[in-house]
Amino acid sequence: MKFAIIAAGEGSRLQEEGIESPKPLVEIRGEKLLERLVRIFRQNGAEEIVIIVNAHTPRTERFVKTLEGDDLRVVVKSTPSSMHSFFELSAFLTDAPFCLTTVDTIFKEEAFAAFIEHFKKSEADGCMAVTDFIDDEKPLFVGVDSDFLITNFLDERQDCRYVSGGIYCLKPAALQTLRRCVESGQSRMRNYQRALIAEGFRLEACPFSKILDIDHASDIAKAEEFLQGDKVS
Repeated sequence: MKFAIIAAGEGSRLQEEGIESPKPLVEIRGEKLLERLVRIFRQNGAEEIVIIVNAHTPRTERFVKTLEGDDLRVVVKSTPSSMHSFFELSAFLTDAPFCLTTVDTIFKEEAFAAFIEHFKKSEADGCMAVTDFIDDEKPLFVGVDSDFLITNFLDERQDCRYVSGGIYCLKPAALQTLRRCVESGQSRMRNYQRALIAEGFRLEACPFSKILDIDHASDIAKAEEFLQGDKVS
């Protein structure tokens, strides 16, 4: 199984709030966000880890080069959206199931390990992390049926309990849909997820108690408090 990290954001809101480091290099409990994900992915059996970093953030690019291991592949390119960043990574993901997330996604390590193990055994076309903890400025609500198969992705809550957690486990067939989305001018990950449903992919919702993103300086303290008790190894 492969893992992919979108670390191409500049973290402009963090910089406006006094955080000097590029978002991938922001530290949570003494560990850089990018470093943390690489460690966790390796602990979960990563055959290969593919990372995209922004061409305009040389500090991040330099840091990635200090990470040891033959399992790392790095793309340096500025893209207009996270979906385009995913598209740049997709060339490395055609031959094995994979897990994709952005560099600032914060989750409990035990919950993530259980999620990956579930995906490996699942007969669904993909497994999407969801949570009923809502702390996002523009959450993507997720409709599910009684079997926890995803029925839709919505901008408005309606009767949805869950929102997307931004961690996607997929099989290579889903990359064909990604290509079609890019070629048709789509640019948002939520539109890609909707396209998967429209094309008949069976996507399973996998609940996490809480998932956080680091969008503001105040989120750093929230993340450290949330992870209190998790062992950094």
